[in-house]
Amino acid sequence: MKALVTGAGGQLGRALAALAPSAWTVAALDRTRLDITDASGTLETVEAARPDLIINAAAYTAVDRAEAEPDLAFRVNADGPANLARAAARVGARLIHVSTDFVFDGRSGVPWRPSDATAPLGVYGASKLAGEQAVLALDAGSLIVRSAWVYSRHGANFLTTMLGLMNDRAEIRVVADQIGTPTSAASLATALWRLAETDARGVLHYTDAGVASWYDFAQAIAEEAAPRGLVPAGARVTPIAAADYPTAARRPAFSVLETSEARRLLGAPVEHWRERLREVLEAMRDRP
Repeated sequence: MKALVTGAGGQLGRALAALAPSAWTVAALDRTRLDITDASGTLETVEAARPDLIINAAAYTAVDRAEAEPDLAFRVNADGPANLARAAARVGARLIHVSTDFVFDGRSGVPWRPSDATAPLGVYGASKLAGEQAVLALDAGSLIVRSAWVYSRHGANFLTTMLGLMNDRAEIRVVADQIGTPTSAASLATALWRLAETDARGVLHYTDAGVASWYDFAQAIAEEAAPRGLVPAGARVTPIAAADYPTAARRPAFSVLETSEARRLLGAPVEHWRERLREVLEAMRDRP
């Protein structure tokens, strides 16, 4: 079986390439080898590869910068997935497209179900929603997997940002009134490969287990990273309100995703986000 993974230079793409099951022969392509915004180039690449499966991990993820670059965000997050869906349909490949909790407005106090009404607050969320809609319209057999708060040891993400700040400052201030679920890229990648073995289609949600605020996540990073020598002991994390840390883009206040259907399909318990965090930090300690 042949799989094509887009966005191979990003944290999720790297995890997908590293964790691919032995049954799959994987072509993991970064942006220099496959620009999904190029419709003809995408079709040419997919036709040449003739994959059985395409997993789209390519995305524009600069949430705040997207407010100033809406055209680029929509080209990558909406037009790109549409190009992949057309190409997948042409060669008979299955498409799994990764999306985000930012398609919701965060005003609910209960976990968001895949069927809940979407209402993105900013350009990033709107562009990702447009990508979902394009994929589902062009390829009825496709699968959308929404996740949230994805991080890894690679690239620019909350974990690597916090580790850098904790090594530079005695105190950091972190928003405590935005709630979600930290999800390791390795967890998500493993789930995507396992979902590829099912006939799931439509929209699913997958995250690690548990709930946290950004402050909770940062505090856990400080507590778990210090004994592993990744940050100084005693790094102080101070909770603040989102209103005290204004950003260009509005973020959902509550973005916990309801994941029961994905868990049923996976047929195995999902680890708590703090356990997954320990695993990532252990790997960072052992392979600096």
